[in-house]
Amino acid sequence: MKNKLDSILTKFCTEHSLPDSYKTQALKYFAPLAQEINGLYNTTPLFIGINGCQGSGKSTLSELLSILLTQLYNKNVLNISIDDFYHTKQVRQQLAENIHPLFITRGVPGTHDITLLHSILEYCNKPNSSLAIPRFNKAIDDQYSETEWNNINTPVDIILLEGWCIGVSAESEEALARPINKLEEEEDLYAIWRRHVNNCIKNEYEGIFKKIDHLIMLQAPSFNCVYEWRKIQEDKLRMKTQSQANNHVMNQAQLERFIQHYQRLTEHMLSTLPTQADIVYQLGFDHKITQRLQ
Repeated sequence: MKNKLDSILTKFCTEHSLPDSYKTQALKYFAPLAQEINGLYNTTPLFIGINGCQGSGKSTLSELLSILLTQLYNKNVLNISIDDFYHTKQVRQQLAENIHPLFITRGVPGTHDITLLHSILEYCNKPNSSLAIPRFNKAIDDQYSETEWNNINTPVDIILLEGWCIGVSAESEEALARPINKLEEEEDLYAIWRRHVNNCIKNEYEGIFKKIDHLIMLQAPSFNCVYEWRKIQEDKLRMKTQSQANNHVMNQAQLERFIQHYQRLTEHMLSTLPTQADIVYQLGFDHKITQRLQ
Protein backbone atom coordinates (compact mmCIF):
# COMPACT_ATOMS: atom_id res chain seq x y z
CA MET A 1 0.00 0.00 0.00
CA LYS A 2 2.79 2.45 0.90
CA ASN A 3 4.65 1.92 -2.38
CA LYS A 4 1.44 2.16 -4.37
CA LEU A 5 0.49 5.41 -2.59
CA ASP A 6 3.91 6.88 -3.30
CA SER A 7 3.60 5.95 -6.96
CA ILE A 8 0.11 7.48 -7.23
CA LEU A 9 1.20 10.76 -5.63
CA THR A 10 4.36 11.02 -7.72
CA LYS A 11 2.39 10.52 -10.94
CA PHE A 12 -0.34 12.94 -9.81
CA CYS A 13 2.13 15.72 -9.00
CA THR A 14 3.95 15.21 -12.30
CA GLU A 15 0.76 15.30 -14.38
CA HIS A 16 -0.46 18.44 -12.60
CA SER A 17 2.94 20.19 -12.46
CA LEU A 18 2.74 20.33 -8.67
CA PRO A 19 5.80 20.93 -6.47
CA ASP A 20 7.32 18.29 -4.19
CA SER A 21 5.80 20.14 -1.25
CA TYR A 22 2.34 19.11 -2.46
CA LYS A 23 3.29 15.45 -2.28
CA THR A 24 4.55 15.97 1.28
CA GLN A 25 1.29 17.70 2.18
CA ALA A 26 -0.77 14.98 0.52
CA LEU A 27 1.03 12.27 2.48
CA LYS A 28 0.43 14.09 5.75
CA TYR A 29 -3.15 15.23 5.23
CA PHE A 30 -4.90 13.86 2.14
CA ALA A 31 -3.92 10.19 2.16
CA PRO A 32 -5.28 9.87 5.74
CA LEU A 33 -8.38 11.79 4.60
CA ALA A 34 -9.02 9.27 1.81
CA GLN A 35 -8.67 6.45 4.33
CA GLU A 36 -11.09 8.25 6.64
CA ILE A 37 -13.65 8.73 3.87
CA ASN A 38 -13.36 5.08 2.91
CA GLY A 39 -14.08 4.16 6.51
CA LEU A 40 -17.25 6.27 6.48
CA TYR A 41 -18.69 4.37 3.51
CA ASN A 42 -21.40 1.88 4.35
CA THR A 43 -23.70 0.55 1.62
CA THR A 44 -25.42 3.63 0.24
CA PRO A 45 -23.62 6.38 -1.70
CA LEU A 46 -21.58 8.58 0.65
CA PHE A 47 -21.93 12.29 -0.16
CA ILE A 48 -18.81 14.37 0.50
CA GLY A 49 -18.79 18.16 0.05
CA ILE A 50 -15.57 20.12 -0.49
CA ASN A 51 -15.63 23.88 0.06
CA GLY A 52 -12.93 26.43 -0.71
CA CYS A 53 -12.64 29.87 -2.28
CA GLN A 54 -11.23 30.41 -5.76
CA GLY A 55 -7.72 29.05 -6.11
CA SER A 56 -7.70 27.26 -2.75
CA GLY A 57 -6.99 23.87 -4.33
CA LYS A 58 -10.40 22.24 -3.87
CA SER A 59 -10.57 20.90 -7.44
CA THR A 60 -7.09 19.40 -7.12
CA LEU A 61 -7.99 17.86 -3.76
CA SER A 62 -11.22 16.44 -5.13
CA GLU A 63 -9.43 14.85 -8.09
CA LEU A 64 -6.72 13.40 -5.85
CA LEU A 65 -9.28 11.94 -3.44
CA SER A 66 -11.12 10.39 -6.37
CA ILE A 67 -7.92 8.70 -7.55
CA LEU A 68 -6.94 7.50 -4.06
CA LEU A 69 -10.40 6.14 -3.29
CA THR A 70 -10.54 4.38 -6.64
CA GLN A 71 -7.04 2.94 -6.78
CA LEU A 72 -6.38 2.20 -3.11
CA TYR A 73 -9.87 1.29 -1.90
CA ASN A 74 -11.64 0.10 -5.05
CA LYS A 75 -14.50 2.55 -4.72
CA ASN A 76 -16.60 3.84 -7.60
CA VAL A 77 -16.35 7.60 -7.25
CA LEU A 78 -18.40 10.32 -8.89
CA ASN A 79 -16.28 13.47 -8.81
CA ILE A 80 -18.29 16.54 -9.79
CA SER A 81 -17.89 20.30 -9.53
CA ILE A 82 -20.73 22.72 -8.98
CA ASP A 83 -19.00 24.82 -11.67
CA ASP A 84 -20.11 22.30 -14.29
CA PHE A 85 -23.73 23.04 -13.41
CA TYR A 86 -23.59 26.69 -14.41
CA HIS A 87 -26.54 27.76 -16.52
CA THR A 88 -25.85 28.31 -20.19
CA LYS A 89 -24.99 31.81 -21.31
CA GLN A 90 -28.46 32.06 -22.88
CA VAL A 91 -30.22 31.24 -19.59
CA ARG A 92 -28.01 33.69 -17.68
CA GLN A 93 -28.88 36.34 -20.25
CA GLN A 94 -32.55 35.73 -19.49
CA LEU A 95 -31.85 36.03 -15.75
CA ALA A 96 -30.00 39.28 -16.43
CA GLU A 97 -32.95 40.68 -18.36
CA ASN A 98 -35.69 39.44 -16.03
CA ILE A 99 -34.12 39.79 -12.58
CA HIS A 100 -30.87 41.77 -12.53
CA PRO A 101 -28.03 42.48 -15.00
CA LEU A 102 -25.39 41.01 -12.65
CA PHE A 103 -26.77 37.52 -13.27
CA ILE A 104 -25.05 37.45 -16.65
CA THR A 105 -21.89 36.64 -14.69
CA ARG A 106 -21.52 33.02 -13.58
CA GLY A 107 -20.63 32.23 -9.99
CA VAL A 108 -23.17 33.13 -7.36
CA PRO A 109 -26.15 31.01 -6.31
CA GLY A 110 -28.85 31.49 -8.90
CA THR A 111 -26.47 30.90 -11.81
CA HIS A 112 -26.41 27.10 -11.40
CA ASP A 113 -28.88 24.50 -12.65
CA ILE A 114 -29.73 23.11 -9.22
CA THR A 115 -32.59 21.03 -10.61
CA LEU A 116 -30.11 19.15 -12.79
CA LEU A 117 -27.68 18.70 -9.90
CA HIS A 118 -30.48 17.36 -7.71
CA SER A 119 -31.51 14.86 -10.38
CA ILE A 120 -27.91 13.63 -10.73
CA LEU A 121 -27.67 13.06 -6.98
CA GLU A 122 -30.99 11.22 -6.96
CA TYR A 123 -29.88 8.91 -9.79
CA CYS A 124 -26.83 7.93 -7.74
CA ASN A 125 -29.14 6.22 -5.28
CA LYS A 126 -30.63 4.03 -7.99
CA PRO A 127 -28.99 0.77 -9.09
CA ASN A 128 -27.83 0.35 -12.68
CA SER A 129 -28.19 4.05 -13.40
CA SER A 130 -26.69 5.69 -16.44
CA LEU A 131 -25.71 9.30 -15.80
CA ALA A 132 -24.72 12.10 -18.14
CA ILE A 133 -22.67 14.65 -16.20
CA PRO A 134 -22.61 18.19 -17.61
CA ARG A 135 -19.37 20.02 -18.36
CA PHE A 136 -18.82 23.77 -18.43
CA ASN A 137 -16.20 25.43 -20.62
CA LYS A 138 -14.90 28.50 -18.77
CA ALA A 139 -12.82 29.57 -21.75
CA ILE A 140 -16.00 30.30 -23.71
CA ASP A 141 -18.17 30.93 -20.63
CA ASP A 142 -20.77 28.39 -21.69
CA GLN A 143 -21.68 24.72 -21.38
CA TYR A 144 -20.14 22.08 -23.58
CA SER A 145 -22.67 20.46 -25.89
CA GLU A 146 -24.42 17.44 -24.39
CA THR A 147 -22.50 15.16 -26.76
CA GLU A 148 -19.38 16.11 -24.78
CA TRP A 149 -20.82 15.41 -21.34
CA ASN A 150 -19.30 12.60 -19.26
CA ASN A 151 -21.25 9.37 -18.98
CA ILE A 152 -21.26 7.24 -15.83
CA ASN A 153 -22.54 3.69 -16.17
CA THR A 154 -21.45 2.06 -12.90
CA PRO A 155 -23.04 2.21 -9.43
CA VAL A 156 -21.67 5.07 -7.32
CA ASP A 157 -20.14 4.43 -3.91
CA ILE A 158 -18.88 7.92 -3.09
CA ILE A 159 -19.95 11.32 -4.45
CA LEU A 160 -17.42 14.17 -4.26
CA LEU A 161 -19.02 17.58 -4.87
CA GLU A 162 -16.59 20.48 -4.84
CA GLY A 163 -17.25 24.17 -5.27
CA TRP A 164 -16.63 27.58 -3.83
CA CYS A 165 -20.12 27.88 -2.32
CA ILE A 166 -20.66 24.30 -1.13
CA GLY A 167 -22.30 24.41 2.29
CA VAL A 168 -23.11 28.12 2.22
CA SER A 169 -26.05 29.33 4.31
CA ALA A 170 -28.33 32.29 3.71
CA GLU A 171 -27.49 35.66 5.24
CA SER A 172 -29.68 37.84 7.44
CA GLU A 173 -31.72 40.67 5.96
CA GLU A 174 -29.65 43.09 8.02
CA ALA A 175 -26.42 41.86 6.43
CA LEU A 176 -27.88 42.19 2.93
CA ALA A 177 -28.82 45.82 3.46
CA ARG A 178 -25.19 46.98 3.49
CA PRO A 179 -23.13 46.92 0.25
CA ILE A 180 -19.66 45.51 0.86
CA ASN A 181 -17.74 46.59 -2.23
CA LYS A 182 -17.78 48.89 -5.24
CA LEU A 183 -19.73 46.41 -7.36
CA GLU A 184 -22.63 46.30 -4.91
CA GLU A 185 -22.55 50.04 -4.28
CA GLU A 186 -22.69 50.99 -7.94
CA GLU A 187 -24.44 48.06 -9.68
CA ASP A 188 -26.77 46.67 -7.01
CA LEU A 189 -27.94 49.90 -5.43
CA TYR A 190 -31.29 48.48 -4.28
CA ALA A 191 -29.91 45.05 -3.24
CA ILE A 192 -32.09 43.22 -5.81
CA TRP A 193 -29.23 40.99 -6.99
CA ARG A 194 -27.92 39.98 -3.58
CA ARG A 195 -31.40 39.40 -2.17
CA HIS A 196 -32.24 37.09 -5.06
CA VAL A 197 -28.97 35.24 -4.51
CA ASN A 198 -29.90 34.85 -0.85
CA ASN A 199 -33.36 33.54 -1.73
CA CYS A 200 -31.83 30.99 -4.09
CA ILE A 201 -29.62 29.75 -1.25
CA LYS A 202 -32.62 29.35 1.05
CA ASN A 203 -34.98 27.82 -1.49
CA GLU A 204 -32.66 25.68 -3.64
CA TYR A 205 -29.07 25.28 -2.46
CA GLU A 206 -29.57 24.57 1.23
CA GLY A 207 -31.73 21.55 0.32
CA ILE A 208 -28.78 20.06 -1.58
CA PHE A 209 -26.24 20.91 1.10
CA LYS A 210 -28.30 19.31 3.86
CA LYS A 211 -27.81 15.97 2.10
CA ILE A 212 -24.01 16.18 2.51
CA ASP A 213 -22.74 13.47 4.86
CA HIS A 214 -19.30 14.98 5.44
CA LEU A 215 -18.22 18.55 4.69
CA ILE A 216 -14.55 19.45 4.15
CA MET A 217 -13.38 23.06 4.05
CA LEU A 218 -10.13 24.51 2.71
CA GLN A 219 -10.09 27.72 4.73
CA ALA A 220 -8.26 30.67 3.16
CA PRO A 221 -6.59 33.21 5.46
CA SER A 222 -8.95 35.93 4.21
CA PHE A 223 -10.69 37.17 1.10
CA ASN A 224 -7.65 39.33 0.34
CA CYS A 225 -5.75 36.39 -1.14
CA VAL A 226 -8.55 35.45 -3.56
CA TYR A 227 -7.44 37.81 -6.31
CA GLU A 228 -3.88 36.45 -6.39
CA TRP A 229 -5.05 32.83 -6.23
CA ARG A 230 -7.69 33.37 -8.90
CA LYS A 231 -5.14 35.14 -11.10
CA ILE A 232 -2.98 31.99 -11.07
CA GLN A 233 -5.97 30.01 -12.35
CA GLU A 234 -6.68 32.58 -15.05
CA ASP A 235 -3.04 32.56 -16.19
CA LYS A 236 -3.15 28.76 -16.54
CA LEU A 237 -6.39 29.00 -18.52
CA ARG A 238 -4.81 31.63 -20.76
CA MET A 239 -1.89 29.32 -21.54
CA LYS A 240 -4.24 26.44 -22.36
CA THR A 241 -6.48 28.51 -24.63
CA GLN A 242 -4.09 31.06 -26.17
CA SER A 243 -4.63 29.62 -29.66
CA GLN A 244 -8.41 29.48 -29.24
CA ALA A 245 -10.38 32.30 -30.82
CA ASN A 246 -13.06 34.11 -28.81
CA ASN A 247 -11.93 32.82 -25.43
CA HIS A 248 -13.14 34.60 -22.30
CA VAL A 249 -9.94 34.67 -20.27
CA MET A 250 -9.98 37.81 -18.12
CA ASN A 251 -7.48 40.63 -17.94
CA GLN A 252 -6.58 42.33 -14.65
CA ALA A 253 -9.44 44.85 -14.61
CA GLN A 254 -12.00 42.21 -15.55
CA LEU A 255 -10.69 39.83 -12.88
CA GLU A 256 -10.80 42.51 -10.17
CA ARG A 257 -14.45 43.19 -10.97
CA PHE A 258 -15.25 39.48 -11.34
CA ILE A 259 -14.10 38.46 -7.87
CA GLN A 260 -16.27 41.17 -6.29
CA HIS A 261 -19.26 39.00 -7.24
CA TYR A 262 -17.88 36.39 -4.81
CA GLN A 263 -16.75 38.61 -1.96
CA ARG A 264 -19.93 38.74 0.11
CA LEU A 265 -20.49 35.00 0.31
CA THR A 266 -16.81 34.13 0.59
CA GLU A 267 -16.45 36.36 3.65
CA HIS A 268 -19.71 34.98 5.03
CA MET A 269 -18.45 31.40 4.65
CA LEU A 270 -15.04 32.18 6.14
CA SER A 271 -16.82 33.39 9.27
CA THR A 272 -19.50 30.69 9.53
CA LEU A 273 -18.39 27.42 7.91
CA PRO A 274 -15.36 26.59 10.10
CA THR A 275 -17.72 25.73 12.97
CA GLN A 276 -20.10 23.79 10.72
CA ALA A 277 -17.71 21.73 8.57
CA ASP A 278 -16.63 18.27 9.69
CA ILE A 279 -13.00 18.90 8.69
CA VAL A 280 -11.25 22.25 8.22
CA TYR A 281 -7.80 22.63 6.69
CA GLN A 282 -6.45 26.09 7.45
CA LEU A 283 -4.34 27.48 4.60
CA GLY A 284 -1.53 29.98 4.53
CA PHE A 285 -1.11 32.59 1.79
CA ASP A 286 1.22 30.13 0.04
CA HIS A 287 -1.62 27.56 -0.24
CA LYS A 288 0.07 25.23 2.22
CA ILE A 289 -1.95 23.74 5.07
CA THR A 290 -0.99 25.15 8.45
CA GLN A 291 -3.21 22.83 10.49
CA ARG A 292 -6.25 20.59 10.44
CA LEU A 293 -9.19 21.35 12.71
CA GLN A 294 -11.86 18.79 13.75
